[in-house]
Amino acid sequence: MKLTTKGRYAVMAMADLALYKDKDNGPVSLTDISLRQNISLAYLEQIFIKLKNNNLVKSTRGAHGGYVLDKPADEIKILNIISAVDEEVKMLNCKKESKKGCNNKSSKCITHNLLDQLYQHIYNFFEKVKV
Repeated sequence: MKLTTKGRYAVMAMADLALYKDKDNGPVSLTDISLRQNISLAYLEQIFIKLKNNNLVKSTRGAHGGYVLDKPADEIKILNIISAVDEEVKMLNCKKESKKGCNNKSSKCITHNLLDQLYQHIYNFFEKVKV
C-alpha cells in the first residue's frame, strides 16, 4: 500500500489537533502543529485547505486564531482524513470494475485476490479508527 506524505501528515496533524484542542481552550495554530510534528508550515497550509473544504476543521482568524475540529474527534474517521486530501487506499494496479485484468493483460495477476483481501482489511481498519 502506498500512502504519501500528504496522507500521513494529514492524519498526524488531525491527531495533533485532537490532542491539543483542549489544552489552550482555543484554536490550535498551524505553527504549533508544524513545530510539534516537524511538518513544513507551507505544506500544512495546503493540507488544511483540503481538510477545511471537506468540513473536518474550522478556522478562526486573528491573533489567537488557528484551527479546531469541525466535529468531535470520535466522529472523524482516518478514512475521512485520507480521502479529504485526495489520497486513496490502493493495493492493486488494476481497477476492480475494469474489464481489463491486472497490468493491462486479459486476466488477473496471480496475487490479485490476495491483495484485494488485504485492501479490504486496510480499508475497514481506516473506516473504524477515529482521531
